[in-house]
Amino acid sequence: MGPLSGIKVVELQGIGPGPFCGMMLADMGATVIRVDRAANVPAAAPDAPSLDILARGRQSIAVDLKHPDGVQTVLDLVGGADALIEGFRPGVMERLGLGPEVCLARNPRLVYGRMTGWGQEGPYAQMAGHDINYIALAGALAHIGRAGEAPVPPLNLVGDFGGGGMLLAFGIACGLVEAKLSGRGQVVDAAMVDGSAILMAMFAGMFSSGAFTERRGENLLDTGSHFYDVYETADGEYVSLGSIEPQFYAELLRLSGLGEQTDLPAQLDQAQWPVMKDRVAAVMRSKTRAEWCEIMEGSDVCFAPVLTMQEAAAHPHNVHRSTYIEVAGISQPAPAPRFSRTAPAVQGPPAWPGQHTDEVLVAFGFSEADIAARRASGAVK
Repeated sequence: MGPLSGIKVVELQGIGPGPFCGMMLADMGATVIRVDRAANVPAAAPDAPSLDILARGRQSIAVDLKHPDGVQTVLDLVGGADALIEGFRPGVMERLGLGPEVCLARNPRLVYGRMTGWGQEGPYAQMAGHDINYIALAGALAHIGRAGEAPVPPLNLVGDFGGGGMLLAFGIACGLVEAKLSGRGQVVDAAMVDGSAILMAMFAGMFSSGAFTERRGENLLDTGSHFYDVYETADGEYVSLGSIEPQFYAELLRLSGLGEQTDLPAQLDQAQWPVMKDRVAAVMRSKTRAEWCEIMEGSDVCFAPVLTMQEAAAHPHNVHRSTYIEVAGISQPAPAPRFSRTAPAVQGPPAWPGQHTDEVLVAFGFSEADIAARRASGAVK
């Protein structure tokens, strides 16, 4: 059982970072009850699990939050939970009658996790937004991309997941530890703009020391240097190089053959980085990705082939570590991090909305008559 075994979490269904947080907690062993919208319940029971991997590992109850008995149902679940996850705009939960004040009155030990893009207050708080907007305002997006080109959104990894769902999962875990010590719950205000900003902490320090400039694509780690970049190979594939330290750079020169040239500038001579980038690119294009793997894997070059998701799942290193697993026939990332004693595991495939409504209500102490009444009223489905 995972390290969060015995913890109960109520998750109000959302998109992106909220479900990612719920997945992380469920992977770690928490019992996460996902409250789906009653309107999303399929007309007929599907004969296969949902393909929404972010919804894996938890049970689903379908509730009409516009129905007073639906709101009461969620409050009854909150009464027996350790934490709650919600991802609505500020004020929505309060208007539904499920705000922090109401929920903490019902369960004073509750850790109330709030996931938003801009935070619970501030000039942008009520604006719509997505990952690209949050990382832009946080000062992260401006520094991702090549010199002379527009910034490149790094999928939605930085805002939604690293600076969002992961941040909220960390906040909830911290809140659970504190609640165990104090006996009191509290609100966790996790904003993607804050999370994206804190991910830039190292660069803030580097900027202050003069080791990082605001000129995109001209710095050590933003593709400015020739020894920290991605290069195309002879077969149209790509390899990654990260030979920052002098001893690793020496290995790159030796194994690539560049070390045989006598006119090499100093590694950190930034004025020569563009010229050296062309030279490294020419060498990398002289062999296929597989040939470079044969030469550089097992060395200290700081090298890896650039793989697609399907290729990554089949790579020997990832296979050895079971980094990718199969659940209900779908390949997907395994739970992480790993624990030596309380091993996390996927608790089951993604559920369809409302798949476990009765089962969840019974587990939380609802009587058969009460469940039937709430179904008849349309509060649950």
